[in-house]
Amino acid sequence: MITKLFSSALLVGVSCLFFACQPQPKASLEKAEALMSQEKMKEHIQVLASDEFQGRKPFSEGEDKTIEYISNVYADLGLKPAVNGSYLQEFPLVEVTVGVDKPMTIDTDGEEMAIRYKDDFVVFSRRLEDKIEVKDSEMVFAGYGIVAPEYGWNDYENIDVKGKTVLVLVNDPGLDSGNDELFKGNEMTYYGRWSYKYEEAARQGAAALLIIHDNKGAGYPWSVVLNSALVPKLYQQSKNKYADRSAIEGWLTHDIADRIFAKSNLDLDKEITAAKVKGYKGVPLSSKMNMTIHNSFRVDKTNNVIGMIKGSDLSDECIIYSAHWDHLGIGRKMNGDSIYNGAVDNGTSLAWMFEIARAFKAMPTPRRSIVFLAPSAEESGLNGSAYYVSHPIFPLNKTAANINNDLMLPYGRMKDLMVTGFGQSELDDYAAEAVKKQGRYILPDPNPHTGMYFRADHFSFAKAGVPALFARGNCDHIEKGKEYMSKMEKNWLANNYHKPADEYQDWWDLSGVEEDAKLMFRIGWKLANEDTFPKWKEGSEFKAIRDKQMAN
Repeated sequence: MITKLFSSALLVGVSCLFFACQPQPKASLEKAEALMSQEKMKEHIQVLASDEFQGRKPFSEGEDKTIEYISNVYADLGLKPAVNGSYLQEFPLVEVTVGVDKPMTIDTDGEEMAIRYKDDFVVFSRRLEDKIEVKDSEMVFAGYGIVAPEYGWNDYENIDVKGKTVLVLVNDPGLDSGNDELFKGNEMTYYGRWSYKYEEAARQGAAALLIIHDNKGAGYPWSVVLNSALVPKLYQQSKNKYADRSAIEGWLTHDIADRIFAKSNLDLDKEITAAKVKGYKGVPLSSKMNMTIHNSFRVDKTNNVIGMIKGSDLSDECIIYSAHWDHLGIGRKMNGDSIYNGAVDNGTSLAWMFEIARAFKAMPTPRRSIVFLAPSAEESGLNGSAYYVSHPIFPLNKTAANINNDLMLPYGRMKDLMVTGFGQSELDDYAAEAVKKQGRYILPDPNPHTGMYFRADHFSFAKAGVPALFARGNCDHIEKGKEYMSKMEKNWLANNYHKPADEYQDWWDLSGVEEDAKLMFRIGWKLANEDTFPKWKEGSEFKAIRDKQMAN
């Protein structure tokens, strides 16, 4: 009798475990989705983007308020602390504030041209030195400043830039070339990203690297460059205090670059055209650059905020949702306001993630663990997500996928799901299946030249080999169509992006953000209950990293 009772109990236990591990019926998913609401999202955003939070800058009182708020939300939702009994993953950063009290001077055959800080150029330096000086530095134009063996491209070939000031173009040669085989055509590669250009110039031994700005190539106007340059920079710690970086990094306006080229009897626009052709050789300019800046710096600590739901039989594997919590803090006053509230960037995505967590908590335990990561210091170079990737809670070869969002516009429901980096991984296929159930369609990012794939936290995961999805409704309004959304997005980027005007408004319609949250909840639920991991697609530059990672 005891044996029979034991056998029956064992059978019931195994059956319960088996059924608990299966994807839940449609009714359960719909019940969980019904708990998600834009009204709750609005409540979160109104708090996080209020003046009381001072623009949510790391190392500030705004950080203290923000990480406490997120921790309390996680606790109220019932998420477990993911970091040794805490929600906080603390890590150090160096904050560098640049001081510029003199103009940059360009000397051509004894004739000096002084160019104005902020209006004509911005500069900064990673070097942890009080005074940084570049004196009588010969100037060189190096095209796009790219060394890309896989494309047979080397802008630095046959030119010596050691100790010199290098001018380069933003983006990469494929932009507006009409040739999809030139790099990736209009889709920016990492070689087109400003961060790469600074890295490469340092490897080449340049004393200074100045990027020539243009709105289309950069993906944003000069005002965005200016606002970002004027706030203190946050960097990872460096053993050599960044002595291996160029002394000065910065940007020039196109008009000033045009004047500098003219002094060397060169036409900038003609050189830009020539620089798109393989084999273009950089040209020396007749001018020398002089610039002195003063850096002040301090080391402090900031925090990622991480909660989780522990899985069942595959609890050692995870899916990671992410949305950064930081913004620019208090900065340059515009229209009488100096608080950069960051309501859309990135309050909307934080609220999106909170509602996804709410839905997961209403479901039976998923097989894989679900991690909710709010990284710090995204605005200063994806620092928080980069730190997480190098200090993961779950090993990267046990991390099935990252689902990230950033800057979700508050204009209502969309027909499209815009996928940034479309074609990279099988997560596109998960998204395509899910959008059909909402009567929507997949739209590859129509502005791939802006390099958004390299400008949000999913890129930290992609670079480390973890398949990552960055997707949101953005381009085709359900009632007003594409032209309307194109106009609204351009207007928002011109007037609100990285400005104090990024504030919560009562007219906001977050029904589209809510619908996206439901969509990404469905995708995450499927991923969390499978036996397999999504893969990078053939041709992705991240596939080899993942293949090596999964072989270990």
